[in-house]
Amino acid sequence: MAAGKTVKAAIDELRSAVGSLENAIDGRFDRERDHGEIEGEVRRVNTDRSRLAQELDQSQFRANRLEEVNREVSRRLVTAMETIRAVLDR
Repeated sequence: MAAGKTVKAAIDELRSAVGSLENAIDGRFDRERDHGEIEGEVRRVNTDRSRLAQELDQSQFRANRLEEVNREVSRRLVTAMETIRAVLDR
């Protein structure tokens, strides 16, 4: 009877070990899946960052161009006002 209990105990320990191994494997799969999701999110964030950086560069270029145009318009208005004053003063 002692041999029967020993075999039963060994089988119970084996079942417990297999259960622990299954839990460890499930945990590992979950971590791998989470890791893959995180990597995907990082790629999406980097893509968004690149797109936003490009849009910012384009906006800065447009702002600089508008500033140049504004200076040119201002210069022309001053010239026009001076011309009008000169004509009125005659």
